[in-house]
Amino acid sequence: MKRHIPNFITLLNLLSGCIAAVFAVLNHLELAALFVCFGIFFDFLDGFAARLLNVKSEIGVQLDSLADMVTSGLVPGIVMFQLLNMSGTDVWGSAFSWVETDNVLWIGGKIKPLALLGFVITLASAYRLAKFNVDENQVSSFKGLPTPANAILILSLPLILLFHQSDVLNSFILNQWFLIGLTVLSTYLLNSNIELFALKFDNWSFRDNAFRYLFLIGSLVMLITLKFLALPLIIVFYVLSSLLMSGKKVD
Repeated sequence: MKRHIPNFITLLNLLSGCIAAVFAVLNHLELAALFVCFGIFFDFLDGFAARLLNVKSEIGVQLDSLADMVTSGLVPGIVMFQLLNMSGTDVWGSAFSWVETDNVLWIGGKIKPLALLGFVITLASAYRLAKFNVDENQVSSFKGLPTPANAILILSLPLILLFHQSDVLNSFILNQWFLIGLTVLSTYLLNSNIELFALKFDNWSFRDNAFRYLFLIGSLVMLITLKFLALPLIIVFYVLSSLLMSGKKVD
């Protein structure tokens, strides 16, 4: 019975991602972010449960990546699509009308061709997860930004827009060139050879996990002081901390 527990938790990750995708399509980005957070929590919990119960399996590995593809791959792509669609004048031409009927969920009216660029994040996430599945060296560390960390980076943007209420931040985040640049950066980080430490706890010992605990404490301090603005800074902190920890150059 216990061997099914991690897989059940993984399915909760997938369910959270499915719900988040629905909210993202309906442009309720704050609710999409909430369910992505639930999914990331379950993603962390299933791995910990598998190690704790010593019930690792190949099915669990594959199921974990499939769930991450939805929660941390598809949803960030939809969110970036929505942000690009809300941004300023389209540099690739004017928006075209979407078919509106009583039988479809879309209620937005228009889609900018440029907005489809957001799904490059989804494609890059799929490639990153496929590479992870065949790379046996990514156990105590990762090569490239993990998809959950990238999802936090992308979904932090609508949260900052909604809850910080700053005209300066709003104009910056909804600048098309910023969103295009972030999409390109996200795609690169996901599939780069940067070595990043894994937030995997085999036990709760501070001695064995000192660096991870310090990172989590630093992140918590930033969240308390900066609120949602802290989220992209935590990802930057994660990358820089990993580079400092490994002492390796970026390829």
